[in-house]
Amino acid sequence: MEKKIRALENLKVLDLTRVVAGPYCTAILGDMGAKVIKIEIPGKGDDSRAYDPHVNGESVYFANLNRNKIGITLNLKHPKGKEIFLQLVKKADVVVENFRPGVMDKLGIGYDVLKEVNDQIIYAAVSGFGSYGPYSQRPGYDIISQAMGGLMSVTGPEGSPPTRSGNAMGDILGGMNLAIGILAAVNARHLIGHGQRVDVSLVDSVVASLENAFERYLYSGMLPKRMGNSYASIAPYDSYRAKDGYVIIACGNQKLYEKFCTEVIHMPEMITDKRFATIPLRVKNNKIQKQYIESWTTKHTVDEVVDLALSKGIPAGPIYDLKQIIEDEHISKAREMFLDVDHPVIGKMKVNGNPIKLMDTMPDVQMPAPTLGQDNDYVYGEILKMSKQEIKDLSKNGVI
Repeated sequence: MEKKIRALENLKVLDLTRVVAGPYCTAILGDMGAKVIKIEIPGKGDDSRAYDPHVNGESVYFANLNRNKIGITLNLKHPKGKEIFLQLVKKADVVVENFRPGVMDKLGIGYDVLKEVNDQIIYAAVSGFGSYGPYSQRPGYDIISQAMGGLMSVTGPEGSPPTRSGNAMGDILGGMNLAIGILAAVNARHLIGHGQRVDVSLVDSVVASLENAFERYLYSGMLPKRMGNSYASIAPYDSYRAKDGYVIIACGNQKLYEKFCTEVIHMPEMITDKRFATIPLRVKNNKIQKQYIESWTTKHTVDEVVDLALSKGIPAGPIYDLKQIIEDEHISKAREMFLDVDHPVIGKMKVNGNPIKLMDTMPDVQMPAPTLGQDNDYVYGEILKMSKQEIKDLSKNGVI
């Protein structure tokens, strides 16, 4: 059988990251075949190893974001630990970290040191505010990035307090941007002949994600308000009450709107109604129009509304909970967004699939997350060619 080629199998990544943003980035790289060596603090490990839920004493939270990684322990504060780390850097393509800016320099293993050891190394860092600027030394967590990046200001029902997104959106955006930056730097090595630093901020990532909200403010002078599920640029584009729940209907242009009025809800008069004649007018009068639409949707179930709308080519969908997503044939099975893994301690478990589908080199999960220090013998013995006694002494002296 022909060996499967994996898109990043020629890359070696040293992963010093913890919790979400960094591990999400390196999980993406690992899914695509990069050899990711996760380096953790001896005896403690990644902070998220303490996060629930736990099964048989192992964190499922940690296991999801650290699949496809080789796991070692190494004390970077110990002189011998730094020496070993620099040996690994000589053999690596990428170093990824999410410490507060300056920590790696204080440890004596910042980019200026690493590039002298290996001028091809790509040094990628994600932090709350980035490595430069007045706020660079502030601690930054996901909720702070959502707050200061503007996401909370536009999220939530009308008149409600600012609301955090229901997931760690700042961390996920930061991790994705870090992966993009690493891959860009890998390509740039062919152009400039050496590695470089990649600097990603959680706040920057959230700010960039708000895109047209800033344009609306810059060109109107009016701050966007929290609007629940409606949209400031298009209508009808909202959630609507049905007999048994809520349904999404999204008419993204005039043609769809007119077809929706005539062929789905059979209210052609809404096309010529002066309050609803154009997209800006529909946005302005969305609350009024929503009452008309809900006079129809409330007579039907969610499934009926979706089926009737889709049958006429109108974008519509149910609002899924997580159970429905996991049971959905398209998302869970066809698109493989949940994959089964056998973990050595947890046992059989599901992890998130990779959202990036490379059709000739499909990402996959080839191994579960490592237990703490699981691969010390392999990395130190086979890669760095240390003897069993040397490895034993390193463990005894608190280096690994």
